[in-house]
Amino acid sequence: MLSDRVKALQLPTHQESRHAASELLAWLLCLVLASFGGWLAWDKWGSAGVVKPDLKAARKPLTNSNEAESKNDSAGRKDPSSSSAAEISKDGLVHTDSGYIIPAHQILVSPKVTGMVMTLNLEEGLRVKKGDVLAVLETTDYDADLRRAQAMLSLSQKRLEELEQGTRPEEIKQAESELAETQANLSDLERTYKRNKDLFAKKGVTEQELQSSESNFIAMQRRLARLNATLALLREGPRIERIEQARAEVRQSDADVSKAQWRLNNCTIRAPISGTILKKNAEEGNIVNPVAFNGSYSLCDMADLSDLEVDLSVQESNIAKVSQFQRCKVQPEAFKDRSYPAYVSRLMPIADRSKGAIPVRVKVQVPAAEEGVFLKPEMRVTVWFYGDKIDPATLAKRSHSNESSTETLELK
Repeated sequence: MLSDRVKALQLPTHQESRHAASELLAWLLCLVLASFGGWLAWDKWGSAGVVKPDLKAARKPLTNSNEAESKNDSAGRKDPSSSSAAEISKDGLVHTDSGYIIPAHQILVSPKVTGMVMTLNLEEGLRVKKGDVLAVLETTDYDADLRRAQAMLSLSQKRLEELEQGTRPEEIKQAESELAETQANLSDLERTYKRNKDLFAKKGVTEQELQSSESNFIAMQRRLARLNATLALLREGPRIERIEQARAEVRQSDADVSKAQWRLNNCTIRAPISGTILKKNAEEGNIVNPVAFNGSYSLCDMADLSDLEVDLSVQESNIAKVSQFQRCKVQPEAFKDRSYPAYVSRLMPIADRSKGAIPVRVKVQVPAAEEGVFLKPEMRVTVWFYGDKIDPATLAKRSHSNESSTETLELK
């Protein structure tokens, strides 16, 4: 009918759409459950006759084919985890920690004066002896300063010598002769004055002639007094104050010479210790000025690599296991087949708050033949702490003897 066709052409209502969607979701869920059930059934009963491949057997031929190559690699390179690593005894072991190798004493070889580097005799890794010349600075200014100071010293010494020797005998004789001459002239002027005085009373001379003779007589008296005083001073010699002043000038000039000599000598920079050059910080032609760097500038860094320590931090929870003179073993991470005897040198007096740990120093016994070969500054090492201690008296004896550092430390 026409009404039925019209209804068929109408869009479904909202309620009817929701009902259709619910039915579709239910059918999909049933389909998923049916599929999952079928897979479980196949896995339990249907795969009983299926032969699974043996993955271990498949890999075994590959391992056998590379066995020879692996042996060749191990012959040329030692595996740290293999049995060829250094055997570290676990008997008495109380703690294990890691740290870094540092020199016990690292020195910054710095110039004491300013100048241009004319000669440089150092390279990284070079071993030098105490007193070896490492560098030479330009000496022109310092040599001139020294010669000028030496001349001033010579001048002040001559002045002092003159004052200490006093007046020469010839000078005293000259003063005595002049004094005698003055006395003779004074006697003659005295007679002339007395005669003119008598003649003036008799109107024989004028008043002007009398006054002139009197003035000459008085002037000669004063000259005689002055010459007597001069002769007395000549006989007594120079004043002690002038001699002390001259002596002070000599000491000042001598200090200037010493300072100039010190500056000139320090143009030649020598190794302060026997050790190894760790780092070179200058080249020929550089102008070095230690004052401008506040003493922090150095031509090179050097250290004695036979005197090494391990810098490590032990957690506060484990610090009770560590004590001074405790016996240790040090094993470098780079050379697992080597280990070195050591002992706890000192525990630092202040903790590291940020790490919650105590800094510890462990002294390493390095054989003379291996100095700078395997153990190098800033290398990472493992430290094994044992429960026993070494005898401090043994360390004191070893420090004054020529025994090999590979000897086993005597226990307490």
